[in-house]
Amino acid sequence: MTVLITGFGPFPGAPYNPTEPLVRALARRRGPTGGRRVGHIFRVSYAAVDRELPALIARERPTILIMFGLASRTKHLRIETRARNALTQLVADVGGHLPVTGAIATGAPATRPLRAPARRLLLAAMATGVPAALSHDAGRYLCNYLAWRATEAAGEGGLRLAAFIHVPLVPRTRRPEPQRAGLRRRARRPVTLDDLMAAGEAILRTAQTAARLSGSDSGTPATPH
Repeated sequence: MTVLITGFGPFPGAPYNPTEPLVRALARRRGPTGGRRVGHIFRVSYAAVDRELPALIARERPTILIMFGLASRTKHLRIETRARNALTQLVADVGGHLPVTGAIATGAPATRPLRAPARRLLLAAMATGVPAALSHDAGRYLCNYLAWRATEAAGEGGLRLAAFIHVPLVPRTRRPEPQRAGLRRRARRPVTLDDLMAAGEAILRTAQTAARLSGSDSGTPATPH
């Protein structure tokens, strides 16, 4: 089983994007559930997503796609449940491209569900002590755009599970958790990069288990619930 893990680089207003070190760290790990992990960082560009996502899927043939993006105004993890058929016409990407329409796909539904057991991923993240919640709005910028393209790729077959997780802005420096600090204490302080790594690892392992179960039961992809 191959797990493709993606993040984004910096973009206007966010010179530091924690999804980049998060994805690189998770891709280097080998969890007890096994499988191959492939990490990829997208430039915050519509053209980059359109060019690189299909190429990655064709080359790596992942069973699972876990996407991370930055939501700098939130203080918790957001497990996205759907992608919106919407584009912002107010903010250009890093290449200066500004969409000329407000929709990704003309004539398509207003939203599409992400193919992932969102509630199970949420519980896995919360079990690490990191604050998290389900989200029904992935925005209208590159995170949502990637999520939408992932729903299209999942519909074409091959991907058994595709999830998108928004993370809060955290400091660049790592601040290890004292050994005696419990989950309750961790939840009261600001989220750190180490917290994101712990939650990300729990999400990955839960996604792998869900994908294996869905494949062994009926060969059908995991569905949101």
